[in-house]
Amino acid sequence: MLRYVLTIDLGTSGPKVSLFDTQGRCAGYEFEEVPLLLTDAGGAEQRPSDWTNAISSCYRKLISRSGISPSQIIAVNCTSQWSGTVCLDKEGNVLMNAIIWMDTRGAKYVDKLTRGPIRVEGYGIAKILKWINLTGGGPTKSGKDSLAHILFLKNELPKVYERTCKFLEPKDYLNYWLTGRMCASFDSITLHWVTDNRDINNITYHDGLISLAGIDKEKLPELVGTNTVIGTVRDTIADNWGLSKNTPVISGTPDLHSAAVGSGAIRDYEGHLYVGTSSWLVCHVPFKKTDIFHNMATFPSAIPGRYVIANEQETAGACLNFLKNNIFYHTDALSSSPAPADFYKILDKIAATAPPGSDGVLFLPWLIGERSPIDDHTVRGGIFNLSLHHTRAHIMRSVLEGVALNARWLLMYVEKMTARTIDNIHFIGGGANSELWCSIMADVLNRHIHQVEQPLMANSRGAAILALLALREIDIDEAARSVTIRKVFSPNSDNVRLYDEKFECFVDIYNRNKTLFARLNQKLITEGKK
Repeated sequence: MLRYVLTIDLGTSGPKVSLFDTQGRCAGYEFEEVPLLLTDAGGAEQRPSDWTNAISSCYRKLISRSGISPSQIIAVNCTSQWSGTVCLDKEGNVLMNAIIWMDTRGAKYVDKLTRGPIRVEGYGIAKILKWINLTGGGPTKSGKDSLAHILFLKNELPKVYERTCKFLEPKDYLNYWLTGRMCASFDSITLHWVTDNRDINNITYHDGLISLAGIDKEKLPELVGTNTVIGTVRDTIADNWGLSKNTPVISGTPDLHSAAVGSGAIRDYEGHLYVGTSSWLVCHVPFKKTDIFHNMATFPSAIPGRYVIANEQETAGACLNFLKNNIFYHTDALSSSPAPADFYKILDKIAATAPPGSDGVLFLPWLIGERSPIDDHTVRGGIFNLSLHHTRAHIMRSVLEGVALNARWLLMYVEKMTARTIDNIHFIGGGANSELWCSIMADVLNRHIHQVEQPLMANSRGAAILALLALREIDIDEAARSVTIRKVFSPNSDNVRLYDEKFECFVDIYNRNKTLFARLNQKLITEGKK
């Protein structure tokens, strides 16, 4: 009888529930969308009950359609959006909507926390050196970290803060729902900025950092080792889902970490690029290091004993969504037609008719500010250098190129951090389904782009591989071999030269205009209007 790992991948748009066999092959999956709740002053929330209801619905459909018996499931492992906060009381009740990674309402409290008499990049030197030495990084000024969420609650929703027994990341909340255990793993707790990460195998809370943050230690969850078994499924879930009550639940990992595994770039210095709503370009490394000037650091990875370089481009695929929903198919007096179901395939075909470089059009992809390699919450996007002869084909292609140019900016500092060239980059996420985008990435980055098979399954595949590693069903080399490469894209030397020049302009536009962006947007952001 074949055996399977059940994975739960909770993205911002909703959960994907999948089954993988012990060779890492996907046997089926189901997805269900959940609403995003945007509030005034930069709030972004979701209802945890929407998550769990959708997960249960997906599970029932998956079992029904796959024909796989629940008795064949040997483990459950979760991966999820990172940098979120769920408030639980002592009985395990959810006290309010989950605050998710897009929420910026804690920015002013982080700014106050991180100040000092002598500053570098806006941080008090003594404070940031302490954070970097112990954790590897520090709270971002954007207010999107878990610590910022907790400070927002403490200052603006004090009754919720006082009633909270534990603050949990989304992944850790799902583990509580599955097992009844309120805990966090070494990798998921990082963005609370209160752990000592210097010994990768023995990460602990640091009382000095907790005191500096001004939060209550008893409200933080128990810490458990990375990629370990944390318990078995609750009786109620076992009964409802038909699982054995001895089915183990693995500690799980945030989405950045699971993607790093599911991309197949598992060994040290093997890079992968993710392009979904947001984007990142990362690799595993054997050391702890921080680049404070470009908002990048190495954090505990999903693989025990290893670190992973962490960075993030705020909007990547979201830029295409912006074109679709805000420009081409926005509902107003001019148009009420819905976008075609194959919009992104059509966009690819149209964009491919424009030449490399988009005849000089340059798109700036910073539609909601940026985290890496610049941590600037006031910068905004734009379409630069338009003329009367340009068409929407040029604009469409320029959006793909603009995201790639920002990825090149990330790659430049990743390679400086690792002190080596990353020749081959595994490409995952929805963006990797586009052969045009793969080709553009190869030319802009001047690297070989490995288009991973089923790139949208990388997070789920990574969760499955990690479960199999935790259960000792496979080893690291077998894990890497289990990921299939669909196609390799090599750079075109003529296009490389073109994009080298365009990249210089891309960076120069930011450097020349960052003060102008701040003047235009700071007041609007403070008022919650942008």
